[in-house]
Amino acid sequence: MTILTLHDGDSFIYMKVGIHAHEPLAGIIKRKREEIAKAGVSFWGYGGNTCHPLTAVQPFVKEVNSQGATVQLLMQEINSHHFADPVRAESYSPNGVDWVKIPPSINVLGSRYALVLGSLDEIDMDVALADTKVGIGRLAGMQGSEYIKGRVDKACLVYSPRDTKDGNEALISFRLAARLAEPYAVLLK
Repeated sequence: MTILTLHDGDSFIYMKVGIHAHEPLAGIIKRKREEIAKAGVSFWGYGGNTCHPLTAVQPFVKEVNSQGATVQLLMQEINSHHFADPVRAESYSPNGVDWVKIPPSINVLGSRYALVLGSLDEIDMDVALADTKVGIGRLAGMQGSEYIKGRVDKACLVYSPRDTKDGNEALISFRLAARLAEPYAVLLK
């Protein structure tokens, strides 16, 4: 397990993870690592529009990369109740126009979108979401702890530690991290 530290200005994609399409997280992690070993990448499936591949993830990652930095995926394990049917996506698109058949060695189940992962590692890091800000979109600059509420379970965030802390901040435990690979996020069908 690697101990990670965020520095002021570091960008990351935050995602809550757990059971997905009837598969426990431990099984998903094992499968994704095998896919990376075989295919060089894996697709981490998800839904919802808070991190849409074309309007949030890709522009966010490309902007950060243009500044010479990188974006990683940081995952918080939760008790999930995602019981969508485990239907395998057959094709992916990096742009919504061109569709490519998903290689047989990659399985992404019960999802509309996927992040493209080049690694998947266990980490140990605790972060106060109050020390983050939304990094893209109409709510850019909003404090992460205000944005990640209710059903919002993912976000493009920038670490921005506050000068003063009250000592009562809720910490998020990140235990998984991934390096994103081009094209970073895709549409699925």
